[in-house]
Amino acid sequence: MVIKSNLKEYEVFIEQNMEFITLLKNVENAEYVIDKNVYELYKKYFNDISRERLIIIEAIEQNKIIDTALEICEKITEIPAKRNATLISIGGGIIQDITGFVANIMYRGIQWIFVPTTLLAACDSCIGGKTSLNYKKYKNLLGTFYPPDKIYICSQLFYSLSERDFMSGLGEVIKFNIMAGENGLSKIENSIDRLLRRDIGTIDYFINSSLEFKKRYIEIDEFDKGERIKLNFAHTFGHAIEVVTEYNIPHGTAVAIGMIMANHISYNRGYLKDEIVSRSENMLLRVIDIDWELLEKPYEYYINAIKKDKKQIDSSLTAVLITEYGTNSYLNVVHDLKQKEIVNSIEYFKRLYKIWN
Repeated sequence: MVIKSNLKEYEVFIEQNMEFITLLKNVENAEYVIDKNVYELYKKYFNDISRERLIIIEAIEQNKIIDTALEICEKITEIPAKRNATLISIGGGIIQDITGFVANIMYRGIQWIFVPTTLLAACDSCIGGKTSLNYKKYKNLLGTFYPPDKIYICSQLFYSLSERDFMSGLGEVIKFNIMAGENGLSKIENSIDRLLRRDIGTIDYFINSSLEFKKRYIEIDEFDKGERIKLNFAHTFGHAIEVVTEYNIPHGTAVAIGMIMANHISYNRGYLKDEIVSRSENMLLRVIDIDWELLEKPYEYYINAIKKDKKQIDSSLTAVLITEYGTNSYLNVVHDLKQKEIVNSIEYFKRLYKIWN
């Protein structure tokens, strides 16, 4: 799959085995940044990379900050090559965010290759070029647009994901299929059992279809000025949940909860029929496994987190909602979200989740 960017064209390769790692180890003037857990699980593939060229990072939100990025910059200055240097990053979305940011600011842009090792990164964030760092208590406040030169996806890596992380990735997969309209929702309903079993063929199919869906938006509106903002469906609520729970709920799971909240608001506004809401919830609840007490925080915490969301343009509250559903779905950015609607949607999810469990 080739993605056309205003900055450069880049390609996604779907690999059937781990042999491609050998090719990456032969790249000249390369610095490797690898998720600590991935390194420990697949150490045999990386043992012959010299320690001078290897940076191991614990992929936690607390490390997705400018200090970590600058430490990598410092290591890259040790490579004799400057703009001919290549940064190769292997990990999930946190590693992607940190290294993409570094690749962009280092020498005004160096080559960058990304290997997503989580379903979440493979089905969504690996394309589109967004890089984001957290600042103080606020998520993704600093960022750039800088896509990799190449992306290698190998679903074999997803066998070693924890259930928590795999379910988080499925949250984003379901999101794209709900956004795709009736056909997408039907496909995920018919395939959810195979996805939960981690069937490689089914996973590869939905990774490809998710990226194809996202590709249409990012090629129209690469820099998030209009149409691409619709891909943030449910993220206003999802990001708030992450912040309020101090990231104890992973991103894709938070987005899955955010979809239930967003669709509840759409239903109450008369945008969505009960049947679509119920079918969506049946899929989403299958990939949500949380301690619901994590959500037991004052509602002001949620409101304040939403006010800090990047999509806010003034003092009004903004979110992306489905406003019509059929063969295709129609999403719109609404700027008249009421605090009462947010509180009601949180309460609704908590009641629903208790009943489900």
